[in-house]
Amino acid sequence: MDRINLIKSNQTKLNKRYKELVEQAYNFRQTDSALSDISEYRAIKLLNKLNRLKYLSRELSQTSA
Repeated sequence: MDRINLIKSNQTKLNKRYKELVEQAYNFRQTDSALSDISEYRAIKLLNKLNRLKYLSRELSQTSA
């Protein structure tokens, strides 16, 4: 159960950072398109990590149940 809690806390932290990057990309869209693209790219990479963690937590919860 400890591993699931660790994954959940990591998900929460990454989700918060993902939202910040998406907002930053949106804010930069009108003024600096290069910075907007960089923020979007980082957000996409974080979203990929979040999806992998979601899959891991689902697998761990199914095996422990």
